Amino acid sequence: MAKRPPHSAGPFVKPALVPTARPATQPAPAGKPDPADLYAALDLGTNSCRMLIAQPKGSQFHVVDSFSKSVQLGAGLESTGKLSRNSMARTVGALKICQKKLRHHEVKRMRLVATEACRRATNSEEFLKLVTRETGLDLEIIKPEEEARFAVISCAPLVSVNTEQLLVVDIGGGSTELVWIDLSRVPKVDRPRAIMRLHTGFDSKNSEFPAAKVVDWISVPLGVATLRDQFNDVDDDGARFALMSWFFEENLAEFTPYIDADQVRAGFQIVGTSGTVTTVAASHLGLKRYDRNKVDGLRMTSDQIDHVIQSYLHMGPEGRRTDPRIGKDRHALIMSGAAILQALLRVWPTDRLSVADRGLREGLLYAQMSSDGVLEEGPY
Repeated sequence: MAKRPPHSAGPFVKPALVPTARPATQPAPAGKPDPADLYAALDLGTNSCRMLIAQPKGSQFHVVDSFSKSVQLGAGLESTGKLSRNSMARTVGALKICQKKLRHHEVKRMRLVATEACRRATNSEEFLKLVTRETGLDLEIIKPEEEARFAVISCAPLVSVNTEQLLVVDIGGGSTELVWIDLSRVPKVDRPRAIMRLHTGFDSKNSEFPAAKVVDWISVPLGVATLRDQFNDVDDDGARFALMSWFFEENLAEFTPYIDADQVRAGFQIVGTSGTVTTVAASHLGLKRYDRNKVDGLRMTSDQIDHVIQSYLHMGPEGRRTDPRIGKDRHALIMSGAAILQALLRVWPTDRLSVADRGLREGLLYAQMSSDGVLEEGPY
């Protein structure tokens, strides 16, 4: 499915540049996969470098090891169009740790991907060669559709059997992916499984099973880092937040479901996956120490989300910097993420948002394991 570029509300949004695709990363060994094999998924985004190493377990997987670090790879990209030397050095340092973990666990089946920052940077090929030279890892720049698809399938276990219209939102550092899925023709009991089957692609015409229909999807080149950078010159905290939220909504105008947003209510579910969404959830729960088990799958009302966002505004930059619920790696980005979240809830009024502490990495793992046939069929 070809996707048109998002609407631009001003001349200062740079179009995404997608370099020539690199060969598939570390192809899986030939032969039948062993269910005991370990799999890895690495997501190098605009702000963070994150990796999971996991083993198939029933219809899910068990995480053996993980890594997450804020590397700010896209710092300065908005103004220069290039990845800076300092950003590349920080990222290579993080990737060396990932390489040691992969070697320690003897992982042979993996996908190591890079997203928006590397799609846009004019020197991304130079950076990928540096990574290979310094770490031995071959990163693969994936297209926006793939990024959106992996985010969607990672959220399959959180899809309610009563959901007929599903919006999955992945707020990243450099871009935000939105995917609208029609599940109305899929039997209730099969809806989460139908989402999982999208790992083969958004075009479901040839499926022999009841298919989830992707109505539309969009990759907006605005994430928590890039949206913040657009309005760095606005001094007033409240005005900057309002402008960011308005500007993000302007970039949704080309998304088909935007037109009929007021008619959506019954059987509608939004699933949000990102550090922004999980941070808002942790703040709502009053968690001073993050607990994934309490956050993943939580359903928040729009009033609860708005209450948290208003509390962030009331704190101001200094208050957010010292709030333990937000964390030192998130405080500078939380308001741009909250602006995106507020815009979404303004466009599609809903009583609930499902919080997903999962995303691209989990989707990459599900896709690899599903393709290898090592996941059991069953409820998700």
